[in-house]
Amino acid sequence: MAPQGSQAPLEFGGPLGAAALMLLLPATMFHLLLVVRSGPARLLDLPPYLPRPEALWSPRALLLWLTWLGLQAAFYLLPARKMAEGQELKDKSRLRYPINGNPIYDFFLGRELNPRICSFDFKYFCELRPGLIGWVLINLALLVQEAELRGSPSLAMWLVNGFQLLYVGDALWHEEAVLTTMDITHDGFGFMLAFGDLAWVPFTYSLQAQFLLYHPQPLELPTASVICLMNAVGFYIFRAANSQKNTFRKNPSDPRVADLETIPTATGRQLLVSGWWGLVRHPNYLGDLIMALAWSLPCGVSHLLPYFYLLYFTALLVHREARDEQQCLQKYGLAWHEYCRRVPYRIVPYIY
Repeated sequence: MAPQGSQAPLEFGGPLGAAALMLLLPATMFHLLLVVRSGPARLLDLPPYLPRPEALWSPRALLLWLTWLGLQAAFYLLPARKMAEGQELKDKSRLRYPINGNPIYDFFLGRELNPRICSFDFKYFCELRPGLIGWVLINLALLVQEAELRGSPSLAMWLVNGFQLLYVGDALWHEEAVLTTMDITHDGFGFMLAFGDLAWVPFTYSLQAQFLLYHPQPLELPTASVICLMNAVGFYIFRAANSQKNTFRKNPSDPRVADLETIPTATGRQLLVSGWWGLVRHPNYLGDLIMALAWSLPCGVSHLLPYFYLLYFTALLVHREARDEQQCLQKYGLAWHEYCRRVPYRIVPYIY
């Protein structure tokens, strides 16, 4: 944490970077949604047409969206739900309201860390429920539409839907683990997370299914089997690494993690230096990237567009890893230097 009276370094390029991202991200999302419907479907081409302004407004769509959010909010507030205690935040408290003083930067990153009304936590609610479940429903709608157009969904469409349903289902099953993520413990609830959770995730993460609807791709069973194996390997690494970390955080004496080697820190916490977290510093990111490739391969290799998610997610995880490195260095000091010496690779063994 920054010393009292000093300002923490600004992230994402400060106010100018935040302003640029607030313009670039929605523009990129609309660009993807338009070019995926075009004949060439080239990632770097301009859209063949721009929708008329009246086509961008639909009272029925707004009503459906508000109904969807209301339904998810009702589920969130159900009394028969498990209550989980969050991780200690960066200021040692449960709720924090940082004031950075720049309206553009604050709007982008969020001034309030955990905005709440009573027990309704807006950031925690948006993190998984509306966007991730919406992503799955969009995929399913595209699968049904392909069945209507061509008689049955293609094998490629089945794979994309199945892979991404597994990923979302796993996230919802392990919902409590989101309380330990950077989004919850460090980032405020501003444009970045609100737009990302509610718009970017459902509409850009479903890009492969959208591509397959407009540009069907043949997929032979042997090739599909290899892609399934790749996704299974990525998912295994992702889930095993996250489960090992979460088990250790909850109870370091658990027999499943008690024999793992650790490095003590001045904060009283221990850094795992064996198991998955002794292989690379972010093994869960490695699993994520393998799955991202497996999700794109059913779309063939003739177009770059369905690989946008892989390219974007690689950039996102490399940037997030760099942010995490800086935070861990400030938090753990010499212990983090020792951890980096013992585990030199960040995401991909022997490469990065």
